[in-house]
Amino acid sequence: MGKWFKSGSPWIWMTGGAVSISLIAVLGLLLLIAWRGLSYFWPADVYEWQLEDNNGVKSTLIGEIYDREEVPTERLISAGHKFTKHPGEFVTRYLVKTGNREFVGLDFRWILGTDIVSRSMPADVAKLERTKNGNFYGYPVAVIEDGKRLELTNEADIEASLFDHIDRAVAISDQALALQKSDIGSINYQMERLRLKERGYELDGELTAERKADIKAQIGQLNKDYLVLEKDLFALRDKAARDSVVVKDMRGVEVTLQLDSILDVSYVNHMNLLGKVGHWFVGIGRFVSDDPREANTEGGVFPAIFGTVFMVMLMAVIVTPFGVIAAIYLHEYAKKGPITKLIRIAVINLAGVPSIVYGVFGLGFFVYMMGGSIDQLFFPEALPAPTFGSPGVIWSALTLAILTLPVVIVSTEEGLSRIPSAVRQGSLALGATKAETLWRIVIPMASPAIMTGLILAVARAAGEVAPLMLVGVVKLAPTLPIDMNFPFVHLERKFMHLGFHIYDVGFQSPNVEAARPLVYATSFLLVSVIVALNLTAISVRNHLREKFRSLEH
Repeated sequence: MGKWFKSGSPWIWMTGGAVSISLIAVLGLLLLIAWRGLSYFWPADVYEWQLEDNNGVKSTLIGEIYDREEVPTERLISAGHKFTKHPGEFVTRYLVKTGNREFVGLDFRWILGTDIVSRSMPADVAKLERTKNGNFYGYPVAVIEDGKRLELTNEADIEASLFDHIDRAVAISDQALALQKSDIGSINYQMERLRLKERGYELDGELTAERKADIKAQIGQLNKDYLVLEKDLFALRDKAARDSVVVKDMRGVEVTLQLDSILDVSYVNHMNLLGKVGHWFVGIGRFVSDDPREANTEGGVFPAIFGTVFMVMLMAVIVTPFGVIAAIYLHEYAKKGPITKLIRIAVINLAGVPSIVYGVFGLGFFVYMMGGSIDQLFFPEALPAPTFGSPGVIWSALTLAILTLPVVIVSTEEGLSRIPSAVRQGSLALGATKAETLWRIVIPMASPAIMTGLILAVARAAGEVAPLMLVGVVKLAPTLPIDMNFPFVHLERKFMHLGFHIYDVGFQSPNVEAARPLVYATSFLLVSVIVALNLTAISVRNHLREKFRSLEH
């Protein structure tokens, strides 16, 4: 036994076991997040309950079961409930998503198992997903087309007609939204540019009568185009709002809903497994591709995905050259001495600075100083409204570039130190200059280490939230940093970020129960984005490593 301990085998087994436990824990956490997030999109069964409370009041409830728990009777008795069960026993209660927010208040309601008289799963009950006020649950009884109630005799005809009319309304609403975002948005952008152009001429004392008349004529033409497009937009909205559906809700009241506010309808209770799987994939696709709604508690997260990826890529473009240049100078050119040692200590210490400090620095230096100076020099016509003097995606990328700079420098220096000095000496002996040796030999051989630093930088930057709250990220960005308006890439704009979206939905949401599944779904999406970015960088690194492996031996 003593020889076995002295051989070091126990420590090897202990280390391997610790690594295995860590991997299992990480994998288990990811599986938990994936399960809780992806299960949100699975079409849940819709139930109808007949209830009777302690006072004999009967009611009907329609909705989905979101959660259940066992509650001790003592807790419920102290709250005023009466039970035949003895103390120490438990009562099951269910958290039900009832929807129909404009008629029943909150989306969710707790019901006790002891209050349930009966429970059923009617095949003709429908869940209608709406653009506002959440879901609506009930029995569709009629479809109204252009003010006329259609003569539909059975439930199958009502269902088929409802699907057709909703598809028509959604298609027209999408056309209206595209017209509003593209053509009308472009005209508004051009009019604002012309207004700033006129203001710039005025500040420079170059606003001649001819220029003023020309700008006025252009604005006049844009106004005419705008009125035409506005007329088309209102016409599309009227067409989308032409039809409606009559739904009998849990109160037994027939409610008329406009189809232009309905995104989808599903009869979950008579879906087969294949239909539920298809509905599940459609839900995930809409979550990834749609814009958020209802204070970010519904809809999709596409702007947050785009903002996260765009900001990380911009950060990588900024940090890589600066980090590589700094590492090359420290390793290849700087003489060893107290100043070089001090710089290296400073670089290492920068890696330990809290991220929020970088956010404060970015706000003060980048936003107020640099951005304010840029506005004074290049955008005086827009003042006092800031252009670059307010938080934006460029300042977020620069702030995170400084935050991740030590990682890139250290990793690049490690890669440079692993290159044999004989390679440098051989290149110099063949007549190459030191710059040519660096550019053609040293940097390509160190590129795998540079990519390693970039991978670590991307993983760190994609998950940061605290500094971004100060220098560019917002709850809801009206437009993306990239569009079809010149100069097409707008680095001064604010943006959405998956990390901040998780914080906002999880802690700032007005509807906690509705937001809880979205926290898991968005967390899993953020992890997926980080993994995708890292896998891309790892594949490039491995390709470079294989390419230059022969030069290392």
